[in-house]
Amino acid sequence: MELLLAAEVRPFAVAAMLLAGLVGVEIVMLLVGASISDLVEHSLDHGHDGGGLNWLNVGRVPLLVLIMIALGAFAGTGFVIQALARAAGAPLSPALASLGALVLAVPMTRIGSRAVARIVPRDETYAVELADLVGRTGEVSRGPLDQGRPGTVRLKDAHGNWHSVRARAAADSAPMPTGAAILLVDLRGGVFTAIPAPPDLGG
Repeated sequence: MELLLAAEVRPFAVAAMLLAGLVGVEIVMLLVGASISDLVEHSLDHGHDGGGLNWLNVGRVPLLVLIMIALGAFAGTGFVIQALARAAGAPLSPALASLGALVLAVPMTRIGSRAVARIVPRDETYAVELADLVGRTGEVSRGPLDQGRPGTVRLKDAHGNWHSVRARAAADSAPMPTGAAILLVDLRGGVFTAIPAPPDLGG
């Protein structure tokens, strides 16, 4: 406990607290039918190439998950570095320890994000324009869909790629619960409008 409160591990303690805060907020948001992960994803421009960040598997896992992995790797590595330095005689300066933790956290983040991508494949793919999804059927994965806060719909595009998109029910449509089959009929401001899928179209 003394090490956790020491000044030399303050950067890593802050990273650990940020990680715990993000996890806590995400849990609370999920309980009320929203997700900060969705908000982060949909607030960014997905049309550009990730460039060098592709090495960290940006685009293969949700950005918020990647941030959490990086924070955990940085915090954990930093605590270990300072614990070893203290055992050897004296802790390193926070700046030097942070530099070492950062160097080690980068490959750890790559390894961790690759593992996550294999276990939980990313739902969203941007091989097609969002507008191309209008007219396709899917399933409510986080609902219910009504005229209020957007829910989430999971569906495949024409190429068989899975997408997870935000949607609301049409103005004249009854709420659609999680698991309901829907048809996307419009797209405005990055949010789709959905109606119950006609029986002949299926899910």
